[in-house]
Amino acid sequence: MRHVVVISTGGTIASRWQGDGYAAEAAGQEVLEASAVPDGVEVRVVDLFTVNSSRLTTDHQLRLLHAVHDALADPEVDGVVVTHGTDTLEESAFFVDLFHGDRRPVVFTGAQQPLDAADGDAAGNLYDALLTASSRRDIGSVIVFAGQVFAARGTVKRHTVDARAFGAPDGLPLGRVEFGRVTWGRQQPRPEALPLPERGTTAPRVDIVMHHSDGDSVLFDAAVGAGARGIVLVGTGAGNANPEVVDAVRRAVAAGVEVAVSTRVAAGAVAPLYTGGGAVDLAAAGALLTGTLKPGQARIAVLAALLAGGGAGSGAGLRRILDAAPRTAPASDLYLVDGVGH
Repeated sequence: MRHVVVISTGGTIASRWQGDGYAAEAAGQEVLEASAVPDGVEVRVVDLFTVNSSRLTTDHQLRLLHAVHDALADPEVDGVVVTHGTDTLEESAFFVDLFHGDRRPVVFTGAQQPLDAADGDAAGNLYDALLTASSRRDIGSVIVFAGQVFAARGTVKRHTVDARAFGAPDGLPLGRVEFGRVTWGRQQPRPEALPLPERGTTAPRVDIVMHHSDGDSVLFDAAVGAGARGIVLVGTGAGNANPEVVDAVRRAVAAGVEVAVSTRVAAGAVAPLYTGGGAVDLAAAGALLTGTLKPGQARIAVLAALLAGGGAGSGAGLRRILDAAPRTAPASDLYLVDGVGH
């Protein structure tokens, strides 16, 4: 018998019609009862909170992080499943992954259709997540959705309403779930976990500011003025802005603010290619380039680095996160079924 803890946090998978829209209201046991449980798996449910994930705060995510660690403190537990709203699932999954050093998996899943939808995807996604959590180790935090298993890092919500909601724009799935079993690709090394923040830690403010044509430094400066300890600048192209924004970044870094540069482009890495306010100048001003991390996960990287460093932005912790190799399977990888190559 394999033992899996399901941590319920709300989202569409726990939502029902309210007369003018859907809202999360179902308890974790109700969500579980709507799905079949794989043979040989025993489930314990933890109701952590029940919210639409667009309302999530860093305090929610810190509570979730500690709930995962509490569940894994039991040596009888083989894995954890987190049911979560899809709007910010990619952020919570990456956040947990950065602090997850246990060999046992943490599997995030959700749904694009509400719990009571006749043709919904909640039951199938939860079944696949339970199967994944009970059958593999050393994969860190992953996202299981629509029959695919993705590494948390680099995976984003790519469609607002389609059942195949998640993807890795710069990688491939780690595996697939089909016909009652999980087919895996070759594993890649996991980076060392960050130290777990203490309970009751006050999270630093980390903002996201997007650049665009005719953009200036007003919103960036406003974020600094509001007390942001970290800012993700979402650049155009390969991570570009203009000289006015570069000057604002330089001032912020000098004031001890951690600044990272991502891109609004769906795929590809930030790269120091252009001057005149581009990524070359932003890096020279003290910003760190986030590679292939898209804005939401880039913010989580900055947040996690600040939490691990006690709120101080030296840059070293963020560099460590950004330098970690993505956990995605190259196209040439051999897929494994039950440990056998195919």
